[in-house]
Amino acid sequence: MTFPLNISVAILVGGLGTRLKPVVNDRPKVMALINGRPFLSYILDQINNARLTDVILCVGYMGKYLESEMGQTYRNLSLRYSYEYEPLGTGGALRNAHDLINSDTILIMNGDSYCQYNLGEYWSFHEQNNAFASILSTFVSDTSRYGRIRINDHNHVLAFEEKGSFTGPGWINAGIYLIDRETISGIPGKRFVSLEKEIFPSLIGKELYGFMNDGLFLDIGTPDDFAKAGAFFKQI
Repeated sequence: MTFPLNISVAILVGGLGTRLKPVVNDRPKVMALINGRPFLSYILDQINNARLTDVILCVGYMGKYLESEMGQTYRNLSLRYSYEYEPLGTGGALRNAHDLINSDTILIMNGDSYCQYNLGEYWSFHEQNNAFASILSTFVSDTSRYGRIRINDHNHVLAFEEKGSFTGPGWINAGIYLIDRETISGIPGKRFVSLEKEIFPSLIGKELYGFMNDGLFLDIGTPDDFAKAGAFFKQI
């Protein structure tokens, strides 16, 4: 099954990047330079290479800086901006961007992490399961920083386990989602809402699926991981 090229993509880029302040303090963390390029540009390349065109950037902290640097287009992508003027969380930011969404299903990506995956396979998985929401899950050597996601043999998400609860290898939420627009419509507006702590747990048992993916993964949220980013992008 091929995916429709007109689906909207929302990238969550509004975070403060507090843990990264010691090494990136003059710009949003998604604009941190990796091999001379903003980290965000690698995510946009991935979207462009999938032949999608409609991107909504959910901006908050230093949003005007980000818009002035990235502009209204990138390669074949149209970039639109949804501003939050107070912290709304990942769910609240999506609800705030609701009126900009042009498709029945939206691809959502965290702006501070990168994961290799096949969008065609992911889309087919989401459609075949008639999912309200699908979470892309990836395998890492140490889950302690991220928390774990438990998925059964039928690909239903069973539970989210808090970070720090476990160490060692396991499956984590990679921060890439396919969500029906109707689900986003149901998120309470004009208040802080967390996708990870409020919306997804409320969907367990209601067509919430986990797509298990084996692509390379990087999160630049800490100085140590940020330092690995240059080598990471040279190998993919």
